[in-house]
Amino acid sequence: MDELAPKLDDAATYRIGDDLYGLSVHELDARILAYEDEIERLKSELDKKNREKHAADALFSKKPT
Repeated sequence: MDELAPKLDDAATYRIGDDLYGLSVHELDARILAYEDEIERLKSELDKKNREKHAADALFSKKPT
C-alpha cells in the first residue's frame, strides 16, 4: 500500500459525489459523521453571517426595526 495515498478514513479527502461502491460500512459511517459535523459547522457560520447582516442592516437602515 502506498503510504502517500490518502486514507479512506481521512475526512479531508472526502469529496461530494465520490464513488461509494468499494467502501465498507465503517467507512460509510465515518463519512456520514464527518459530513454531519461539516453541516453543523456550515450552519453555525451561516447563523453568524445572518446575525452580522441583520446587525449591519439595523445599523444602516433608515427605518427603525
